[in-house]
Amino acid sequence: MQISARRVKTTTIFDIAGDIDLSNSPEVRGILLRELRDSRVPRVLMNLSKVRYIDSSGVASLVEGLKASRDLGSRFILVGLSGSAREVLQLSRLLKVFEIYEDEESALSS
Repeated sequence: MQISARRVKTTTIFDIAGDIDLSNSPEVRGILLRELRDSRVPRVLMNLSKVRYIDSSGVASLVEGLKASRDLGSRFILVGLSGSAREVLQLSRLLKVFEIYEDEESALSS
């Protein structure tokens, strides 16, 4: 798995590539929570278009990021969900909990 971060105005965008599973979800969680708590950006966007697979620990990391963003008054957005990632969120009944956009442009203009 690879994670890169970039800024577009007041939005931090995390581009993630590869699988998010038990072996690397703590890294995703740590980077995400640090950005939310330390930088206090008004919007964090998780670009998951290159994530092929996400397991329950990966979902837990996203939920923790969502909770932290709500506690801090930030927006937490998921972009570009693959079919399998969308299915995992749907099966766990979390699809409607997250703010989700098909592409980065739509998310940034929201």
